[in-house]
Amino acid sequence: MRLLFFIITTIASVTLVGCATQPTERPRASAPEARPCCRSVELAPSRSAIVRTAATLVGANTIENNGRRIAYDCAGVTRAIYLKHGIDLYQGSPNDPQANGVRLIHAHIRQQGTFHQGPIAHPGDLVFFNNTWDYNGDGKANDSLTHVGIVERQEPDGTVVFISRVASAVERYRMNLRQPHIHKAADGRILNDYLRRKHMRDSDNTPYLTGQLFAQFASRVRQ
Repeated sequence: MRLLFFIITTIASVTLVGCATQPTERPRASAPEARPCCRSVELAPSRSAIVRTAATLVGANTIENNGRRIAYDCAGVTRAIYLKHGIDLYQGSPNDPQANGVRLIHAHIRQQGTFHQGPIAHPGDLVFFNNTWDYNGDGKANDSLTHVGIVERQEPDGTVVFISRVASAVERYRMNLRQPHIHKAADGRILNDYLRRKHMRDSDNTPYLTGQLFAQFASRVRQ
């Protein structure tokens, strides 16, 4: 219940209806400290702590505040999970009116973290995707940074399991960068989930699977 209340109060102040919506709340600048020498140093949260928080939200499809349902998206949920551990993924983001929540998180990582392409992904890593929907409305797959999730684990065959708000709920999704064009293996195991909905305007070469839409991983916390 404490986690649910935290998520509610974190997201209720931001109207979020999709991963590419413009956030209406930005971090406030802190007042300068008179004695920076005496500031207490707090260790960053562990990756396992981030993952445990994300896992508690799997299956959630609504968030309520005093009986009122609050819309939320992949960036808002990802931000709220990290805020639980003292990290604001929107902090230091540029004042860009065109930036969606995913791009704000990406900008934060440029300042405070590191990016990598794998193939090894670590629990607690962020995972970014391009072209998960037609952000600019031009009917083409040319939209960068449209989705984000949190890596839960990587399986022996290289399949990455990540947690994200997709469609109507927070769920576990899979991605295999060794076989990015394959949805299911011969034995029925899902290698890559569908992350982009098909649209009648889509061209024949439009990508839909997680492995096809993958952009990069990012690290923000210690091991």
